[in-house]
Amino acid sequence: MQQQARPGAAAPGSGAAGPPGVLRGWLDAAAVVLAGLAAMALVAALGLWAAGADTLPGGGFPAVLAGTLALAVGGSVGLDGGAGFFASVDAGITAMPLSVGLAGALTMAEVFLRQLRYRAVAGGRELLGRAARTAVVWLVALALLCAAARHTFTVPLGEGLAEQLGSALGLNPEVGFHADPASTLGLGLLWLLVVLAATFAVSRRAPLPRSLVPFQQAVRPAAFAMLLVLLGYVVLGVAAAIGTAAAHGQARQVAALALLALPNLVWLAFGVGLGGEWHGHLVGALGLPVPQPLAAVLRGGEGQDGTVSLGTLAEQDARAWWLLPLAAVLMLAAGVLAAHRSPRGVPIWQHAVRLAAAAAVTVLLVGVWTRVSADYGLSVLGVGLGEGGLGDLLGSVLGPAVGAVGPAAALTGGTLTLDPRLWTLVPLAAAWGLLAGALGALAANRLPRRGGTR
Repeated sequence: MQQQARPGAAAPGSGAAGPPGVLRGWLDAAAVVLAGLAAMALVAALGLWAAGADTLPGGGFPAVLAGTLALAVGGSVGLDGGAGFFASVDAGITAMPLSVGLAGALTMAEVFLRQLRYRAVAGGRELLGRAARTAVVWLVALALLCAAARHTFTVPLGEGLAEQLGSALGLNPEVGFHADPASTLGLGLLWLLVVLAATFAVSRRAPLPRSLVPFQQAVRPAAFAMLLVLLGYVVLGVAAAIGTAAAHGQARQVAALALLALPNLVWLAFGVGLGGEWHGHLVGALGLPVPQPLAAVLRGGEGQDGTVSLGTLAEQDARAWWLLPLAAVLMLAAGVLAAHRSPRGVPIWQHAVRLAAAAAVTVLLVGVWTRVSADYGLSVLGVGLGEGGLGDLLGSVLGPAVGAVGPAAALTGGTLTLDPRLWTLVPLAAAWGLLAGALGALAANRLPRRGGTR
């Protein structure tokens, strides 16, 4: 008697395997992690090179590269050092170079899904096992990154009073940087779990346990549509960066911005276009080309935080109002796409609610990912060092990796903070999702479909 195929098993000759053995499972997990790290390292290395970090003294480039990868998954970088009682460093940096993180996330998702190809369903135990093994390998890789993201530089004192004091006292201050293990491992693990959850929420290629299959049509069309909105902003940002480089030169600086932190800018623009706000301030010089209105708003009044919103940006440049219709068009397109990929017969209000939920989650993540906190400086007997001293060193060492992630600028010293007002940003995104979901469903009803569902 012919044996019946087991649920979730691969068809003969399909080339896909069922649940992996122990060794195969760990090799699959290692492949996901290594592919993601390779993509992140490539993008980060090119961005750092474009920003000038290849000229770092003392062979510091590999350590800065490792620190950039740690920042990209949510970790933080600390600075320490000094010259005993006379000189001290007080610094800390928390920011995400989202170009690097996006490259890693897309690569890891693709490799993870390829290991499950040709399968319609998969057991919950198998999926949890794959995720757990990937998480273990990922934590090991992050621990190695933390060990590599550590370096010490000798700090030139510069000119003027600082140089005179340093010479008189025989000071030879040093500054070192290191990735914080706790935040890198903890938030890095959370970053991986978000990537894996988003992979299964977005892709129709991802097999689910049979108990979750009925819910996929309620989640995946809207989630996929919002992913395309984010990627659409990145594509538009790339086009704008190319235009800026062609019109104003500075091609290497623009490349550094694009390879390190383009999503930080364009996703912030998305949230602002929806009516959201970010608060922050910037003290220090800007090294990479950024929108002048953003830099002006962040500088604000002395000692006061600036509010990044449609109104404040438009006060600096009236073209900022175009962010509103851009967000509206892309959200409406998301509503149409989500409805078109959903089964026939879904009520309009359900399309609206699903897109509202997807938009709220998406913008919540955008808000968290675009937060920046960077504060660093060196003082000798309370006298701050400016140009030619720690400022220039930090600009060359950490500026490419850290300064770019806020308003995408290499800082020569000072403070940069940027925080979203999530309690208004998320409800606004949900309201946009409700409206775009309803209008998109009405428009999608007029579009031709193949078969019963898309």
